[in-house]
Amino acid sequence: MTHVRKKFIEILEKAIEDGRKMTREEMLFTYDGVVYPTALCSPEVFKALESFEAWSDDVILAGYCKSGTNWVGQIVTDLVITSAKKHEPHKLNEKLLLAEFPFLEIGDTEKYQRMNTYPPRRVMFTHLRPDKLPVSVFKNKAKILMLIRNPKDVAASFFHFSNTFSPYPPYDTFDSYFRALMEGQMPWGSYIEYLCVWNKYVDKENVMPITYEELKANTALGAEKISKFFELNLSEEDFRAVAERSTFKSMKENSKTTHGDFGNVLFRKGGVSDWKTLFNESNNKEMDSVFKERLAGTKVGSMIKYDVYCKA
Repeated sequence: MTHVRKKFIEILEKAIEDGRKMTREEMLFTYDGVVYPTALCSPEVFKALESFEAWSDDVILAGYCKSGTNWVGQIVTDLVITSAKKHEPHKLNEKLLLAEFPFLEIGDTEKYQRMNTYPPRRVMFTHLRPDKLPVSVFKNKAKILMLIRNPKDVAASFFHFSNTFSPYPPYDTFDSYFRALMEGQMPWGSYIEYLCVWNKYVDKENVMPITYEELKANTALGAEKISKFFELNLSEEDFRAVAERSTFKSMKENSKTTHGDFGNVLFRKGGVSDWKTLFNESNNKEMDSVFKERLAGTKVGSMIKYDVYCKA
């Protein structure tokens, strides 16, 4: 089952082309205290997003850039489509479900008006912190799957991505990139800050946290957990099938169809502990210290299993 997002491909290919023409200074802008990529986001769209009306049956995946949102987004979308085909085929309009760019904050200013005409369940992704989401998301209790990945692997993946995705500033060395990441001078801001803010929302009834690492360890079990949270009423057979379709190998092979040229940039390794090839002693000490100070003892911090995945 290969889900083709035409708008996804169109917008990303334009962003890649625009990014190639930008100076480093032009690539980023700051809005409401957070840094964003110019080729993908704009103040006008953020302003229009404020009036977006979320529905209680919306399916939202929230995760920081390079935390696994495209992979987990494939799983979530597959689960929703599989459920609709089994239980409400008369309501399923796959073309409309995949009509918009999946990330809530990326598109044009009329996007949200169009989305109001689409049938449920609407599936959306976001890299935004919860305090930057439209008020209606929490007011109307749209369900949010919050994706967490250990910060060192996010850092490693983001470094490689930044050096291959033209709308993002490239870095000659990991140390220069690491400094920008820790100071929040990267697209989507600081990951540590992102986790700290989400920790304040993680116990809300419409939020379910899940880790990239647990999904990697047992994707079918993770698919079942996601399905139950979104009340999709699927079977063990469905979970296994979704897991098979969402393997890294399968998604990479289909990436030209599903993601256009962006697929060559997006699917690199998809593993765990790649950070060990990049972090030096100084990087490790700084990340360990910041994590201990800001996230140790929190619910999100404990879910990361820092001692398992992030110790040198």
